[in-house]
Amino acid sequence: MYSSSSSFGCLKNGFVFAAIVVIFASLSGYVHGFSAKTVIDSPMLTEKVGTNRTIKVDINGDGDFTSVQEAINSVPEGNGEWVIIHIRKGVYREKVHIPKEKPYIFMRGNGRGKTAIVWSQSSVNNKASATFTAEAPHFIAFAPTILSLITEADITMLTATSRNCELFVIADQRVSIHGSITAQNREDEGDNSGFVFIKGKVYGIGNVYLGRAKGAYSRTIFAKTYLSKTIVPHGWTNWSYDGSTENLFQAEYKCHGPGAETMNRVPWSKQLTEEEADNFLSINFIDGKNWLPAYI
Repeated sequence: MYSSSSSFGCLKNGFVFAAIVVIFASLSGYVHGFSAKTVIDSPMLTEKVGTNRTIKVDINGDGDFTSVQEAINSVPEGNGEWVIIHIRKGVYREKVHIPKEKPYIFMRGNGRGKTAIVWSQSSVNNKASATFTAEAPHFIAFAPTILSLITEADITMLTATSRNCELFVIADQRVSIHGSITAQNREDEGDNSGFVFIKGKVYGIGNVYLGRAKGAYSRTIFAKTYLSKTIVPHGWTNWSYDGSTENLFQAEYKCHGPGAETMNRVPWSKQLTEEEADNFLSINFIDGKNWLPAYI
């Protein structure tokens, strides 16, 4: 259902930027020269990130902490150096929040299907219902799986910046208002924020939108992403923004899968050309050269 009110994959297999939704808009993940498995297992990771501090999270008690949030809480406010949080194999049933005062966190799991963060909550407040919220700048996530269970008609928000991450959504099929993966809040043309999903995978049970607009210039792009049939045919909605859709930028580029069919997409959504997509697939979109780790 959408309102009819007037009308960040790979750069040569090197750069991946994926934002899984709403609080923080300038996030990025970058991995160069390694396969996913190699990076996760490599003893060179600490050196490449430029830190000698790794916090280990193990659900069985064999690490520094047993919960992801406890590990985040241990990072000092105003942190100015990269900290690796290694989340070992397991299902972590908790909400995760990275506050804006704790930048430079590199979060890594043990790979898709091995490390999972799971939470189920609904709320009229987007932030309150979030499974994973990253408000801090300079945050990278590598290879966790984030599962969101939308139990009512409102939206569960997820925020992450990642390579080789998966998003699995279970929507309540008893309600007619679908949840959405993103709710980007860009309010003016001069705002350089936006969410970009590249070479990820979206699947689940029930139906969800790729995104809903929260601001007049809301900007979200899915590029080269597998979209399962859980994505509704309209694709996008302006449900939480009742103004003109003229300046919304809800776009896709070379997505595939049963949910990527574009025939019934909302009229204001965009299918990008290669030239248009290049503007968002570069690290320059997020000013990445100024803050990403030294191995870029």
